[in-house]
Amino acid sequence: MIGKIISGFCFFIPGLLSFITIAQAVDEKIIPVQVTEQIYMIIGEGGNIGLFSGEDGTFLIDDQFAPLTEKIIAAIKSVGGNYPKFLINTHYHGDHTGGNENLGQKGTLIFSHDNVRERLKTGSFLSEFNMKRPGVPQEGLPVVTFSEDISFHLNGDTIRAMHVPHAHTDGDSFIYFKTANVIHAGDIFFNGFYPFIDVNHGGSLKGMIVAVDRILSLIDDSTKIIAGHGQLGDKKQLTRYRQMLATAYERLSKLKAEGKTAQEAVAAKPLADLETTWGNGLFTGDRWIEVIYSGV
Repeated sequence: MIGKIISGFCFFIPGLLSFITIAQAVDEKIIPVQVTEQIYMIIGEGGNIGLFSGEDGTFLIDDQFAPLTEKIIAAIKSVGGNYPKFLINTHYHGDHTGGNENLGQKGTLIFSHDNVRERLKTGSFLSEFNMKRPGVPQEGLPVVTFSEDISFHLNGDTIRAMHVPHAHTDGDSFIYFKTANVIHAGDIFFNGFYPFIDVNHGGSLKGMIVAVDRILSLIDDSTKIIAGHGQLGDKKQLTRYRQMLATAYERLSKLKAEGKTAQEAVAAKPLADLETTWGNGLFTGDRWIEVIYSGV
């Protein structure tokens, strides 16, 4: 297979993105994982989707890639949901927003943070993967945006989308189902491996720690957490992840204060003892340092 797929996060050789995702969509399995009676995590190719169904309509969190929309809709209907009435994007990356245009064309109402709409409208370039994305057509843009937090009162629950600045990007929100005691963390949480931090679009390691702390302040030992990538998580797993981020920040900020370049920081091997646990996903520790160092 051309490209790299790690725990639901995929990047492809530049120039072949559309062809490969369409080809893969034929065989790609979309798997709903039950979280509560009304909430599912949908696993496929791209960021994990959150699904909340009930009498007031189907509420979707993120939508993976455009070629998968039909399969995602089929998965939603297989567990009792209807065509999504509402969609919220946790951030702008294409593996979470690729289906926006398909859904918007059929009347799904799309929400996001202000910065997400702006990134989608103008297009973006991820230098870490040499990937360019053009602006999204009008049908795929959020029609309701917010600067801080927004609440929904649907299907017997209060759902809060909470903006956390300068975390994975500059437009991240996590979604909190108050009654169900469920969090969709978006890409603030990569469960079990080093996260991608989009430094060139406002992300930072310190901001990721602050964002995780905000989630931890809301949850308890019974909370179920849908990670942006990886398996369904809980407070214990998120706490371990936070400890890893804090350890990395302490060590890398020290090297940065000493005037070390990214290459010198890599050579110092500051994450060697973390590698076995966290380095088997999208990045090795060395590559992760190269990606995030300017945002430490």
